[in-house]
Amino acid sequence: MHIPAYAYATIRTALPTVPTSRHVGCMDCCLCDEPFDDRVPVPLSPTETSGLFACHPCLTRLVARARRSRDLALTQEAELAQAESAAWTRTRERHLAGLESVRNAAEAVARLAGDETLEPLRIAGLLVSLESAYAWVTGDAPEPPPSADPADTSLKDGGFRLTLEMISAREAVADRLAYHLINEATPAEPELCEGFECPEGCDGRHGSSHIDCGPDAIFEDLTQQEVVVERQNPVPSHQPKGRTHSATDTARESTVTDMTEQLVAVLEYFGVDADDPEILVSAAAVGLVADAWRAGPLDAIQAADGGPSDGEMLAQSVDLYRRARAALTEPREDGPEALLAFQAVASDVNLPWAGGSYFTIRASGEPTEEFVKHVDDRVWYTSKVMREQGWRAGLLHRAASAAFKAPAHFGMPGWPTTVASAMERLAALDRSDAPAALADLAAVKSALLEAPDRLGADALDWISNRVLLASHPVDSPLPESEQTQQPGVTP
Repeated sequence: MHIPAYAYATIRTALPTVPTSRHVGCMDCCLCDEPFDDRVPVPLSPTETSGLFACHPCLTRLVARARRSRDLALTQEAELAQAESAAWTRTRERHLAGLESVRNAAEAVARLAGDETLEPLRIAGLLVSLESAYAWVTGDAPEPPPSADPADTSLKDGGFRLTLEMISAREAVADRLAYHLINEATPAEPELCEGFECPEGCDGRHGSSHIDCGPDAIFEDLTQQEVVVERQNPVPSHQPKGRTHSATDTARESTVTDMTEQLVAVLEYFGVDADDPEILVSAAAVGLVADAWRAGPLDAIQAADGGPSDGEMLAQSVDLYRRARAALTEPREDGPEALLAFQAVASDVNLPWAGGSYFTIRASGEPTEEFVKHVDDRVWYTSKVMREQGWRAGLLHRAASAAFKAPAHFGMPGWPTTVASAMERLAALDRSDAPAALADLAAVKSALLEAPDRLGADALDWISNRVLLASHPVDSPLPESEQTQQPGVTP
């Protein structure tokens, strides 16, 4: 029997830690522990006469499970790349529009510099406002995501065209002002202070390094000269160095706004309505459980000999989802400290799990320090985002995690579809050996939709073993920025 390479890890995790003599002697399958009898054993070691042996049905089942996990991961990676590409296209086009609008303004300033009827002082003012718009639009070009086409040079080309037009405008203004000074033989006394944010103690003499009239003044000034240049809105408002405190604050707020817009676009792509508070809070709760509890050290605990079953994992994740949902609702009024209630339960290593299970993290025999620290760090990071960027921003971050890691989990918009598909397959299965909780299909469907842990861990195990539900979130291909963060460090 051919075993594909992608199935090796899945098969290894299913092998017994301590094989029996019947396993080694090629008498019983090491996976299902049933005698081979007339079944053909498949050797799992490099030789055909030693090591462990398994039967075809067990290996076929494990290979199928590994293939589904691989295909799901590939699908989610592709969907993530598409979402990143859509968000990046919007950001890139907006930045290019800003570059083009300032380039058109520079072209207009160069043309007006040659107009002998326009006062030199007015031309100097146009150059000052043009330089300010140029500094704003080129201060911090957006960085493309890894999925962007490396051959795309549109941002570089747009910046180069703007630079050339700025050179032309500066040369034209410098030529006009130089000859004006020579011909007049007296320096002008420009009143530049009006309308500008001058430094304290300004003596009326200015350089471009401390004149900031914002990104809009050049377009307004040109309009007064009856020259209309269409301004694309918004021109990127990333803050160049050397600006005043108020301008820096504006830039920071704009950056947060841009991030919020991108997260909303990603959620929209995955079918999560970020404008519906109920849906957003629910998705954020799923994301908080996936990030803080399910991902990371819990994988090693589950894989250990004393680890929880798939049904126990599903039941406990549903219970924690409800707690996370309540904890995420309260910070809107009570502040991020309300998340500590969820943190206390999720990191409790002595707490018996939901669904009638007696499992505890402590009883697994695995180290618990890393697990507790992981939960604490992720909850702390969510609190930090809410404290610095607002309650909605914290929800958007965790909802985006849910869209990537658990799009079909209980609490997500896609869960009813998952349940409907599972019920169709469940109805077609032989349930003679199933727990009594699965006898009434109508009750099973109601429980899955409303509270899956109500069925109990044994029933959920039976369902999970037949892969009827996608109960395990797949780790996101995105790096988790807060994974190594400590309190006081900005990710």
